[in-house]
Amino acid sequence: MFRLFLKLYWKLSGWKLSGKFPYQYKKIVLAVAPHTHWVDVFVGFATRNEMQINHAKFLGKKELFKGPLGWILKALGGTPVDRFSKHGMVDQVAALFTAKDNFILGLSPEGTRKRVNTLRTGFYFIAKKAGVPIVPIGFDFENKKVIIGDAFFAGDNEAEDFKKIIAFYSKIKGKVPNFDLRHLKI
Repeated sequence: MFRLFLKLYWKLSGWKLSGKFPYQYKKIVLAVAPHTHWVDVFVGFATRNEMQINHAKFLGKKELFKGPLGWILKALGGTPVDRFSKHGMVDQVAALFTAKDNFILGLSPEGTRKRVNTLRTGFYFIAKKAGVPIVPIGFDFENKKVIIGDAFFAGDNEAEDFKKIIAFYSKIKGKVPNFDLRHLKI
């Protein structure tokens, strides 16, 4: 039922895909931005449905997964993580990649819906530690396009990798333009 709703939302809202998703990879970190509004969640779920990667996951603090909300979050693809574990977040999530044959994880590089002046690095170090590619995904509200960037592996030069990432998002207008990433410097 939810997939039907997402298909209808996708069709009626006018979103289109731009770029090619690297289906040849079974394990991927999706860096999805800009995340400026709660409606991004619906665009994300609808995109996941349209791209037929319904097994793609997202992270949530383990406390959210208690009770009926936990069941709903898991059904939507939520994966609980312990923010206070002695094993850091990067290690916990990299272990999930190791434990699974297929694992696609969507993360927001901003870590919030507010304006940021730097990107968080967790998505990058998770991908690096797990040895999986990063695929930048951009929600371009101005043109109603979900832009799929080229997959790449984190290299030895973090600064150069982040220049590529920021360059990708620098032209994408979010739902709330004041909170998107176009102001970040390359």
